[in-house]
Amino acid sequence: MSARLLDASTLREWAHTAVGDLITHADEINRLNVFPVADADTGTNMLFTMRSAWAQADALTDIEDVAEVAAALARGALNGARGNSGVILSQILRALAEVTAAASTVDGTLFAAALRHAVDLTVESMGHAVPGTIVTVLADAADGAARAVADGVALADVVITAADAAARSLDQTTGQLEVLARAGVVDAGGRGLLVLLDAMSKALTGHAPRRAEYVPAPPRTDAAAGHAVAAPQFEVMYLLGGCDAAGVEKLRNELDALGDSVAIAASSGGTGQYSVHVHADDAGAAVEAAFAVGTPSRIQVTALTGTAGARPVAGWSRGRVVLAVVDGAGAEELFAAEGAQVLRIEHDTPVSAKQLLHALVNADAGQAMILPNGYVAAEELVAGCTAAMGWGIDVVPVPAASMVQGLAALAVHDAERQAVDDGYTMARAAAGARHGSVRVATEEALTWAGMCKPGDGLGISGDEVLIVGDDLAAAGAGLIDLLLAAGGELVTVLTGAEVDERVAAALQDHVHQRHLGAELVTYHTGHRGDALLIGVE
Repeated sequence: MSARLLDASTLREWAHTAVGDLITHADEINRLNVFPVADADTGTNMLFTMRSAWAQADALTDIEDVAEVAAALARGALNGARGNSGVILSQILRALAEVTAAASTVDGTLFAAALRHAVDLTVESMGHAVPGTIVTVLADAADGAARAVADGVALADVVITAADAAARSLDQTTGQLEVLARAGVVDAGGRGLLVLLDAMSKALTGHAPRRAEYVPAPPRTDAAAGHAVAAPQFEVMYLLGGCDAAGVEKLRNELDALGDSVAIAASSGGTGQYSVHVHADDAGAAVEAAFAVGTPSRIQVTALTGTAGARPVAGWSRGRVVLAVVDGAGAEELFAAEGAQVLRIEHDTPVSAKQLLHALVNADAGQAMILPNGYVAAEELVAGCTAAMGWGIDVVPVPAASMVQGLAALAVHDAERQAVDDGYTMARAAAGARHGSVRVATEEALTWAGMCKPGDGLGISGDEVLIVGDDLAAAGAGLIDLLLAAGGELVTVLTGAEVDERVAAALQDHVHQRHLGAELVTYHTGHRGDALLIGVE
């Protein structure tokens, strides 16, 4: 097993992986959610809390200090905590930040210590520990990690041992809590914790164990099943500042009297900021109680009654974004500079529906215009958009088959228009950009434009070779001539990873000499595949 340590880069990778894995398992976790309220949102809440943590850490640039990354994760989770499970997750990340505050890397000993500290912080925030919940699973994971450390194994093995201990503990939660037994489920929060631990294994070793899907068993109908207790009407959450320890204790007592599921989680570093959570019938009183001890902000009140089995609506912080799928570092910079959110493909592989959904969730917007730019297969695009709409995101895919078409569409995007108008305008702009590409021939072959030999430039449009040139510049010039034959004023040329800058200069000179009414702009996007992408508008 690899002895890789948990440094800043790996911690970022874990956070990114954890968000993706929570997306994958959110529905499964939501179906298990019956405690403390059967509102089917534990998976959603953990996802959005983890997303907030990851976004805070990802915003750090040129930071290679694991303590700073851990602290950023903790801040993001506290500020973006959603629901009871989100508050608990914020305390797990706070524990990691506090234990690693003076560390350059995290080994097995520190990881085990972080889990143990997380148990203490979680119990402190909840006021008490309920057997059969995420706290029980967390404590058993910490015990497993401690045993692995005592055996002298490397960090990866400590994490795997902790995850396996959590899995065994999770299986036992059904028999530890009556409400779980009645519903025939394991604890939803504990399942979410297992996702996070398995994501850590994946970040450290490249793979994680395959877990069977946790599905509800047939509910109990015997007399011992008892009667369900009516749930409070509202979930109330807010951040609380300017509060001392005595004020926290006073607030906890008042909230305990108003409702249940009370959690008050402190930020790391003793800043005096807290995340407060309670289920109560009187939401106003739960908020008013905060004014007596501090200053509440970011107040959220969510109706709990009648929400079981429904997907909660996401609390997006932005209205509409454009998500562009691109290849190459230069393309990423170019589209981002034009205001788009960017999903950059990796290892020359098409984007999957899961990756697309991940990017849409991380964009944190209620509406998204998608520019696939030829890098997303139709079935993956449909699947990703369908899944995103299930999360409450209004998605409009724009038919852009190349990055040059994507740039044309992005140029006319206007977030102030209605989404349907914006999508139609962008689609028209993309369709109006005639486009083609140039690649280098690798073998002798007969094309529609005649014979080619290795090293020739091939001008392609509509999947057919229309130009054979002696080199890239010659083929590019010929393709530009063909595309401009039907008219046009702007020629856009995107140059790939191995293309010499002299090719762009030659094309610039060609357009200047042969097409006096046209303007040519070039960008070195560094994309793979075809050497040149050319568009005419």
